[in-house]
Amino acid sequence: MTDTVISSAAKEVVIGFDRPFVMIGERINPTGRKLLAEEMKNGDFSRVEADALAQVRAGAHMLDVNAGIPLADEPALLGQAIRLVQSVTDVPLSIDSSIIEALEAGIDAYEGKPLINSVTGEQEVLDRVLPLVAKSGAAVVAISNDETGISEDPDVRFEVAKKIVHTARDHGIATEDVVVDPLVMPIGAMGNAGRQVFHLVRRLREELGVNTTCGASNVSFGLPNRHAVTGTFLSMAIGAGMTSAIMNPLHHEVKAAVMGADVLMGTDLNCGAWIAEYRDPNVASSARGARRNRRRGGSAATT
Repeated sequence: MTDTVISSAAKEVVIGFDRPFVMIGERINPTGRKLLAEEMKNGDFSRVEADALAQVRAGAHMLDVNAGIPLADEPALLGQAIRLVQSVTDVPLSIDSSIIEALEAGIDAYEGKPLINSVTGEQEVLDRVLPLVAKSGAAVVAISNDETGISEDPDVRFEVAKKIVHTARDHGIATEDVVVDPLVMPIGAMGNAGRQVFHLVRRLREELGVNTTCGASNVSFGLPNRHAVTGTFLSMAIGAGMTSAIMNPLHHEVKAAVMGADVLMGTDLNCGAWIAEYRDPNVASSARGARRNRRRGGSAATT
């Protein structure tokens, strides 16, 4: 069993094979969000705060925080965003950047054990990021591409992931602290993208013993009714062994698919989370009223 423990100052989240799927909120990311990018660049973090709170209310167990804005001071912005998000919610965070200085700033601002997003199989990236991960005691997302790009062969991607896991071990980073992203391609452009991921996730779990994550919304890019496709993909990926994803919990179809998969995989004990989320409050209220009536010796009214 592999458990990846991520923590804030007050809360732990465990990503693991026999545990409920971990939803990592994706919304605090200015990529493709011009208004958010402009506001963050100008020092306005009100939308960051609102997005953090909304995602946690919707059920996100963790939040991904990204401040990648062209021509902006990304290290300063990422550090500021991390501090703000930690001031309004206690969920653990994924610190998301491809710039080493921004990762350093995010780690310096963070209280707890973060998930560093990310490292690739490129040797230069490994040499820069893994010592930082080891020094900070963080966990890290390992993206399965290298100097040759993203292979269309999932077995090649597996070998890249294996290289990262073994190199991380050489830096003193335990296997359970490496969460592999198998890379999800848009299904509209690559018809076997889903099957590639399911095949790779099974190998990563069975042969490397690592937890997995992905940018879930990538799979439905460009498609109509895309949230239904994303939700279906996630439920199938969970069946294949995926243990977390960077996703939008505000999309009800996606969240319901994840929670339903937890029920069917047996990780939602007695369906407790599903019932709490989806039970009809009117039915529950009527049942309570009927019980009170019986205790008083009366009978429930019928129509």
